[in-house]
Amino acid sequence: MTLQITEVSACTVDNCSFNHDHECSAYAITVGGGENHASCGTFIDTSSLGGLPKVLAHVGACQRGECVHNDHLMCNAHDVRVGPGSDAADCLTYEHR
Repeated sequence: MTLQITEVSACTVDNCSFNHDHECSAYAITVGGGENHASCGTFIDTSSLGGLPKVLAHVGACQRGECVHNDHLMCNAHDVRVGPGSDAADCLTYEHR
């Protein structure tokens, strides 16, 4: 079982309310998505700014059980990058087993 909390090291999704200068200001994100694909479930496309006044984002939960970094629904990657992919906001660190 993982003993670390994985940080979100970068976010290049400019239209997300939690993106502040390519860093995520949500307290934690949820990684979701579909088969063979992972996306940021915390992504919100709105003109309102959200999140904390400083960047502290971590991965709170990972729903992608087939990802090599998933350990008991927690991410054990060193860090996670979020950016455009199949969806507007994908987990770019995702690797299928």
